[in-house]
Amino acid sequence: MDKETPAASAAQPLTTDTVFGAPCWVSLMARDLGAAQDFYGHVLGWTFRKGRLGDEFSVALSDGVPVAGIGALARTLRMAVAWTPYFAVGDADATAARIRERSGTVAVGPLALAGGRGVLAADRDGAVFGIWEGQLYSGWDVWHKDAPAWLRLRTRNAFDAAIFYGEVLEWASERPGCCEVDYEDDEVVLRSGGHVVARLSSGAVEAAVDPTIRPHWQVYFPVPDVEHGARAAVGHGGAEVSRETTSYGPEVTLRDPDGGLFTLTSDVPRR
Repeated sequence: MDKETPAASAAQPLTTDTVFGAPCWVSLMARDLGAAQDFYGHVLGWTFRKGRLGDEFSVALSDGVPVAGIGALARTLRMAVAWTPYFAVGDADATAARIRERSGTVAVGPLALAGGRGVLAADRDGAVFGIWEGQLYSGWDVWHKDAPAWLRLRTRNAFDAAIFYGEVLEWASERPGCCEVDYEDDEVVLRSGGHVVARLSSGAVEAAVDPTIRPHWQVYFPVPDVEHGARAAVGHGGAEVSRETTSYGPEVTLRDPDGGLFTLTSDVPRR
């Protein structure tokens, strides 16, 4: 994950101490960096600049604003191509220890990277996520305003998952500024500063062959025209997996040419 703070950022960079426990980044583990850039550039209108971690990393920009990272890691780590959310933490070592103590898995890290330290992990049901300690891009502490991505955990039991993540990421703790957790309409709702930043939904099946049914973090990208984005994805080698009509309009889940799943939505759900 690249965390270079743009030159236009404040003199005192934002850090994960400010937004601990909240989503702060999304990153794609791709097999071919150039092919992934071409696909997502056409689908989401992103441009790219080189990341600070080497030639195999890039930062996606929307209207010049950093919105996501793409790294050609899947081939190196022998992992499935997937979008991964990262959560802000004040201490990567302590958080990694809490993940292990609660029967989660720490696969990579903590690693010292540009601007901070990162960990790649999985929860008790196998859903992959990351944690990040250090500097943030300007504006990434306010996901609840114009979030470039939104998250939903598809898990076996949302209440059990909320306990795991709550203990690991200090949700609903006595620490000032922590994320708030509520149970609404059979889902666990995560709020930061009173605004919805993620939802946790039950019903995933750990042994399912279909990756959309197995426990995973689902990444949503809000776009002006969902249908246009879906057509662009299919036209550039992707595939439509499913669609749903919500009160906010259509949501279409797509698979990129390497198998990475993501969802286009007409708006960030704030129900």
